[in-house]
Amino acid sequence: MSARPFDTLLIANRGEIACRVIDTARRMGLRAVAVFSDADADALHVAMADEAVRIGPPSPADSYLKIDAILAAARQTGAGAIHPGYGFLSENPEFVEAVEREGLVFVGPSASAIRAMGLKDAAKALMEKAGVPVVPGYHGDDQSPERLADEAGRIGYPVLIKAVAGGGGKGMRIASLPHEFEESLASAQAEARSAFGNDAVLIEKLVEKPRHIEVQVFGDGDHALHLFERDCSLQRRHQKVIEEAPAPGMTDEMRTAMGAAAVRAAEAVGYSGAGTVEFIVDASDGLRPDRFWFMEMNTRLQVEHPVTEAITGVDLVEWQLRVAAGEPLPAPQSDLSITGHSIEARLYAEDAAGGFLPATGCLAHLVFPEGARIDTSVRQGDAITPHYDPMIAKIIVHGADRGEALRDMDRALAATEIAGTETNRAFLARLAACEGFRSGDVDTGLIARELPNLIAEAPPSDAALAIAAVAALGVKQDAVRGFSNWTPLAHPVTLGETALSVAFTPTGASVGIGAKTLAVSQSPAGWMVDGRKAPLKAARIGNAVHVFGAETASWELPDPLACGTGAGQGGLEAPMPGLITDVRIAAGDAVVAGQRLVLLEAMKMEHALTSPRDGRVAEVRVSAGDQVEAGERLLALEPEAAE
Repeated sequence: MSARPFDTLLIANRGEIACRVIDTARRMGLRAVAVFSDADADALHVAMADEAVRIGPPSPADSYLKIDAILAAARQTGAGAIHPGYGFLSENPEFVEAVEREGLVFVGPSASAIRAMGLKDAAKALMEKAGVPVVPGYHGDDQSPERLADEAGRIGYPVLIKAVAGGGGKGMRIASLPHEFEESLASAQAEARSAFGNDAVLIEKLVEKPRHIEVQVFGDGDHALHLFERDCSLQRRHQKVIEEAPAPGMTDEMRTAMGAAAVRAAEAVGYSGAGTVEFIVDASDGLRPDRFWFMEMNTRLQVEHPVTEAITGVDLVEWQLRVAAGEPLPAPQSDLSITGHSIEARLYAEDAAGGFLPATGCLAHLVFPEGARIDTSVRQGDAITPHYDPMIAKIIVHGADRGEALRDMDRALAATEIAGTETNRAFLARLAACEGFRSGDVDTGLIARELPNLIAEAPPSDAALAIAAVAALGVKQDAVRGFSNWTPLAHPVTLGETALSVAFTPTGASVGIGAKTLAVSQSPAGWMVDGRKAPLKAARIGNAVHVFGAETASWELPDPLACGTGAGQGGLEAPMPGLITDVRIAAGDAVVAGQRLVLLEAMKMEHALTSPRDGRVAEVRVSAGDQVEAGERLLALEPEAAE
């Protein structure tokens, strides 16, 4: 950087984005300052930084969202600029103004640009004026239910009800028919009021086969350019799961039209820095330049920015820092081009089969794949806590074409080894392998349509069971050889409901599974089962054994001294620490299996807790606003009547 106005950068964030920014800042010769809550005192971003300052307790409201604490840290460390990362304060115009009042550089757009794009209705009106196509809809001030219902009828069902101040899918509901509108509206408004303190909504035409394609833009306050598009159609609960660049099936004509529209959007607000213009695309007749519409603009760096970096060769964080330092745009549009194809998968601690419920736990075993870019902030031994987003890492691959990138992603996911918490790794592997995604025929409903197949767990293979049985006895992968010079002794092993026996031999082990016997040995190439290489690894960690590789599985090993008490269905317990936001029943109420009883907010998401069976509520132990711990009993059901 030449003639830069700052040499110390404070990153007002945590997690993998803080690590990502620190990495580029250090490479550019800047001092990097981290901030941290008590929960993050030993975090990777703290270890990477030149200096780190505590800003409060674990709750984001008491730490990463405290403007005064962050500014105090900047003064204390002599920082001349602040990078907001994404999330937290990154799109808060009051934060931008507070930073600038301190005489510091905010690495991002102006407060006015953030405000202009912050409310969806105002942003769409601005985009219409700038000649950017917008989805047919109603964005007016009259929020009476009657007016909103009339507008929905005028637009034509199905319609999408969206919170004006929304994000992350909160305050969003679909009404497919007129009689559904009233209930959907009330639900969207209630969620918006709780999440954003603003229950205003807009109504849009629901696109039947929608694709979510966004364009990376970059501006210097006067002029803007684009760095092509990303496809973010693979979503669950309105959260992106896998992103790729360029978009499958994109034509030159459509890319030119979308890029020009995105640049007009950025220049309409005098945009500075990295931003993303998100479009909804009707893919029912392929990708056509008259079938895309503006959704919103994210006035910050996006989680999925690495795929754009991979296909353009641009370090977007470096560009952010250079433009923030007063330099012009680092390259003209004509110098930018696409090379190859890139795919990013978001690896989360979550239970995909359980409704993508976030998970917690200690990462007792963690191995990332070689040959892929890994953006992460965790190491083996770190904990996934309930305080923040449960992302473990972003796995990014880049190939000469989409086919090569898909193969690289398959290999990367298979080589990812995690134990100590539930993850979506297997779900990602199935999603990356599903026919709709492989063919490029994607839309935002693909995951919902394919969900039963994506969360279905195949029974473990005999090879996986045999290797796990050997590992369960505490035998390391490279030590299965020459155990005895006498008649082998059979060791019983129970994996779930499968009983096995393991007898060690001079050449390895003999594993009995029912009537079958498999020979397990170790070679320099890895585990061998019946003379064939098995693409698997195994590890015993604590009282569990794990298999990693082409298939993954975990088993808790039985404790012979433990007495089981049974799960029972006598009530409802909190699956994780969180905040009770709504209790929908009272003592004495009759309930049915699957009925929503309690809403729990945890790890930035709202979770509906349902009745485990039909019955009647005997006691309710919590109220809205209560903070609960994992395993805490929320309500009790009356005992089931004897048959």
